[in-house]
Amino acid sequence: MRSSERAGAESPQVLAIECVKGSTKGEEWNGALLQTGDIVEEVHVAGSMVGCAPFKGGRGGVQKLLRASYKRNETSISVRARRGRNEFVEMQGCIVPNEAAGRKQYIIRSVDDPNYAVAFVDRTESECFEIQGTKSSRVVSALYSAQLKDGYVSYPWEKMMREFLPIPNSSCFLSMLVLPCAPDNTSSQYNDLNDTLARANAWLVAAQASGVPIAFMNVQTEPILTKISGDCASSSVNAGSLSELSNVTTAGVYGFEDYHGVDIGVVRSVRLWYAPIAGEFPVEVELKDEDSRLGFSISRTEEGFIYISSVTDGDGDHESASQRSGLNALYKSATEASKLLIVSRVSNEKVLPWMVSSDGALRCFDTVSLSHKLSLHRHALKPILMHVFLWDRVSVGRPGPNAKQPSIPPTAAAKAPTKSPALPGRSDVAQVASSEQGGTRLSKDAAGEFSFRMEDPPSVRQ
Repeated sequence: MRSSERAGAESPQVLAIECVKGSTKGEEWNGALLQTGDIVEEVHVAGSMVGCAPFKGGRGGVQKLLRASYKRNETSISVRARRGRNEFVEMQGCIVPNEAAGRKQYIIRSVDDPNYAVAFVDRTESECFEIQGTKSSRVVSALYSAQLKDGYVSYPWEKMMREFLPIPNSSCFLSMLVLPCAPDNTSSQYNDLNDTLARANAWLVAAQASGVPIAFMNVQTEPILTKISGDCASSSVNAGSLSELSNVTTAGVYGFEDYHGVDIGVVRSVRLWYAPIAGEFPVEVELKDEDSRLGFSISRTEEGFIYISSVTDGDGDHESASQRSGLNALYKSATEASKLLIVSRVSNEKVLPWMVSSDGALRCFDTVSLSHKLSLHRHALKPILMHVFLWDRVSVGRPGPNAKQPSIPPTAAAKAPTKSPALPGRSDVAQVASSEQGGTRLSKDAAGEFSFRMEDPPSVRQ
């Protein structure tokens, strides 16, 4: 008989601890918790001792005690174990089923760390001492085998979007999507990616030159899948040849064939991200019964931005609605800074341009429908909440009816013109042709709101 077998025969059988789930706090190895190899001395359930060493029946006998206690809903347990010759450790826990081993098997889950769980096993005392002596190597082994885990956690999106966004439930990310241009009307061919990038760049620079206070943030390509015919794609990708990938690096549209033999086209559009230089500022226009007009007019730039094109003060002691809200002061400050007072939102709805189609046309909001909506606000005496782009990082408070109007100092490099930019003679929404009976101009609504004069954007270039 070998020496290890003789030692095993001479060593008494004991009830030992086996760790089945590791701790998440690192306390498994500092002695605060029961460890694999600890020798069980006493077991208390619900404050009463139910067993002590030597345990009758070993592991099987203790499992019966745990099963009976669990059925009586007595799951509170305290285990006292011996480590070495004279060191004792005690752990408070609860009895839970071991799902991995079956319903009739039970383990002890720590109260201090619910992720840590131990089970009872039968071992000899010498085996337990041997395991206890390999703690250092087991720690190293656990270190190399430990894996980071991920998971899903709930998040209060509605609350965060309502409380933390400057404009509740609406993002402050602004972008323009530019599709590749199709030179002909049939749209069978598209210009390459460099042309689309140049168009996006030209739109941004032109908007800035016209006085729109925006800054470049980022640019990215954005693929759009579509079904195409074979001659639409300027390049194609063969799944069997990776060398052909170089053909699509600058292609505006490239195609490939899916498993069903359908020709799929990838349109490489460009998304240009931008932001107002100093953020968006809310302006609330309060309306009164005596207001015959709003006191401001809107127009649209060539790049699709809606802006305040003119303002009017009130007559005598009566201030206009725009004057009371502080919009007039903002407009004058913008004019002095050679900037346009861009309207970004009306009633929290964005009114900014958002796309350039393949024929080069801008998708933006119509000044006629927007003017009509503003006019309805006046007739219904409902306040108008607008957001405008700021061009300088200054503190501006929301003015009340009797508050001092906001004043935004011009930038140091801006040249202050003596009057607002001149408007060209060609009309944006034009003076729409009247009906055969001799209709009305869109620059004036039925209530005589001259402030809704529709005009083209100024050709202001710095």
